[in-house]
Amino acid sequence: MTSLEPECPDDLPPDDLYSQALGFESPLHAAQLMLLLETFELHWKDRTDIFAAGNLTIEFSTLERTGETLGAPDFFVVLGAQRGPRKSWNISREGGKYPNVIVEVLAPSTAAFDRGTKKRIYQDVFRTPEYFWFDPETKEFSGFHLVDGRYTPLAPDASGRLWSAQLGLFLGVHQGKLRFFTKEGALVPTGRELAARLADKLRALGVDPDAL
Repeated sequence: MTSLEPECPDDLPPDDLYSQALGFESPLHAAQLMLLLETFELHWKDRTDIFAAGNLTIEFSTLERTGETLGAPDFFVVLGAQRGPRKSWNISREGGKYPNVIVEVLAPSTAAFDRGTKKRIYQDVFRTPEYFWFDPETKEFSGFHLVDGRYTPLAPDASGRLWSAQLGLFLGVHQGKLRFFTKEGALVPTGRELAARLADKLRALGVDPDAL
């Protein structure tokens, strides 16, 4: 009797390889980046002087040359910058503004670079006041701020969160993901979480949100 099952070759590639499509290392990496962007944009929806981006190339020059790049930080924020779409963040065209805050989402292929070369350039060239990294698999979370020109580790609070003086928000791990928290400790919500809160309030008032 002939089997209808396809033969499985012995030389198949490992099933845990990371995708390189769109610059995302894994679904976890992509989901974390989208979460940071969504919650930040919702929290600052009324501000027009804060620019946030994910996976956007930063063009800079250290030797009077243009077009030098360092890849694209996973997430960064520039204060005092006009919101609006950009194909890249060009330092010379943005009035010399470097990011105020950078967050890198670690992955096996990039973690050493993020902890080493990128950290040094963010410290010595960008002079970015705050730098954070987070590993969505291991949950490693660290943050640094510039003190006398050198990155110094930020001390966590009792909940393990790190304070961003630049943003006026805490960053911390919640249900396995890196999230923003207000100064009072409230979670900065996603759109879906906001909708759920509204539905709960309506139900408390005796209104069925599903009937609206």
